[in-house]
Amino acid sequence: MPGVLTGFAVIVAVVAVGWLLGRRGTLGPDASTVLSRVAFFVATPALLFLTTARSDVLAVVSSALAVTVVGTAVVVAVFAVVAGLWWRRPAAEVTVGALASSYVNAANIGIPIAVYVLGDASVVVPVMMFQLVVMTPIAFAVLETATGTRRSLARVLVQPLANPVTVACALGVTCALTGWLPPEPVLRPVELVAAMAVPAALLAYGLSLHGAPAPGSGETGRDVRLAVVLKTVVQPVVAYLVARFVLGLPQPVVLACTITAALPTAQNVFVYAVRYGRGVVLARDAILLSTVGAVPVLLGVALLGTH
Repeated sequence: MPGVLTGFAVIVAVVAVGWLLGRRGTLGPDASTVLSRVAFFVATPALLFLTTARSDVLAVVSSALAVTVVGTAVVVAVFAVVAGLWWRRPAAEVTVGALASSYVNAANIGIPIAVYVLGDASVVVPVMMFQLVVMTPIAFAVLETATGTRRSLARVLVQPLANPVTVACALGVTCALTGWLPPEPVLRPVELVAAMAVPAALLAYGLSLHGAPAPGSGETGRDVRLAVVLKTVVQPVVAYLVARFVLGLPQPVVLACTITAALPTAQNVFVYAVRYGRGVVLARDAILLSTVGAVPVLLGVALLGTH
């Protein structure tokens, strides 16, 4: 399917540029961290604000959202139980692993695939909005608490207000609900900065791959393998079963839900891990392996679902 291959080709090309820059040492030893921080504190908030402000928030309330919520909840719960309760991993690492198991690349891979395979980019809107408005703030609240020095209730409640990604999402949702957008001269610089978010995250990820050990090895090996299996196999299977047999949705909607759930882990998870300094290797390896594993899964789903 050309849509699947196109989406992955774009990602691989930019990541390869980052890896080459890291191999040559062009940007220095701290380039990956610096680019990740730029993406987290500046570019990603701008992109998320524009995305949410220009979206139909009410479109999230749909049958597709129900499938997304159930599929996400199942894999997050499995990872949390296995890694947190059985393997006794710290809360921050469990949170990053749960994101790696469930947070799909709905933007720079999902949109091309939705356009070329399903003929409609809007099918990824519910999952994008759910991840931005619900998953991200909850994950940040846990990460802020787990990595902070103080853990009072007041601090937990105030922490999201200091997070640029959460604030950007809140402002975007407010604009979407009220129907008001800032004037064009104000939006232009925001759009310019937002355009840097995806390439900055991909370049930072590519830089981090240079000199890294084989993915899935070391102390985080079984965490990575668990996250990848949940992401590439369990999440799309749950989405298919819920969409077809529980909700009885039409075949095109079932296909859209399954393809969305089968998307690989988003590079945002790596940016978030770098920001909080926890689970960086887990996020990096899960993104790489889930991206590779998602290719045959998406090709198979697209082939079976369109025949």
